[in-house]
Amino acid sequence: MSTNKTEHNKKRVLEALIKSLGVITTACKLAGVGRTQFYSWIKQDEEFATAVQDVSDIALDFAESELFKQIKDGNTSATIFYLKTKGKRRGFVERQEMDHTSAGEPIKINIDLSKSS
Repeated sequence: MSTNKTEHNKKRVLEALIKSLGVITTACKLAGVGRTQFYSWIKQDEEFATAVQDVSDIALDFAESELFKQIKDGNTSATIFYLKTKGKRRGFVERQEMDHTSAGEPIKINIDLSKSS
């Protein structure tokens, strides 16, 4: 395949990635490029790999903006999700407490080392 055609196909894939918000399978189908070829380009072409990562960042930004819209609309689940993921350093995490005692007494573990297997 000529370099010019390859560069054209890479550009088509990047445009399709933007349209599909970074979904690789969808983008490859839209561009008429196989996934194997796509991943080969990522390994061989640092500039292409960076461009693909940039599209992934755009998709993440889009998802975050949608999440913020839901939070503004009063969606409690969205608010909780945000706090659990981004508010951890402020203590917004779920914790499980486990009681490692038995009826108020410490648990005793006996290990018999005299028997060999």
